[in-house]
Amino acid sequence: MNALQETYTNFSVIGFPCNQFWKQEPGANGTEILNGIKHVRPGGGFLPNFVLFKKIEVNGDNEHPLYTYLKSSCPPTRNYFSSSEKLFYETLNNNDIRWNWEKFLITKSGKPYMRYDPGTRPSEIKGDIEFLLMQDY
Repeated sequence: MNALQETYTNFSVIGFPCNQFWKQEPGANGTEILNGIKHVRPGGGFLPNFVLFKKIEVNGDNEHPLYTYLKSSCPPTRNYFSSSEKLFYETLNNNDIRWNWEKFLITKSGKPYMRYDPGTRPSEIKGDIEFLLMQDY
């Protein structure tokens, strides 16, 4: 995601940490989350060059309204869920985020354009980004 942020000056990457998938984001606050990124995963001094918001829930009974909106606008990227012992939320729904690093591309006017599987590499999104940057909406 850093590469996308560096490539496009009129494009913003934003991230929302979440701990609902195998408890992979245990940081209690922004400092702990950034230290985890910098020193553990991916580690090696890595720091995101994009905005990271506070940790939220993206699925379940306490999901953030932003994700309710995003998920209602784009179909899920997979037709299966990870095993239940890796999911830390209740009430599974078909349009749920399936795992960390699922991505949404949003138009200039704020409408969800596309939803990408967690395994989609940022470089695979470039064509869609460039298409949207040429649009007026």
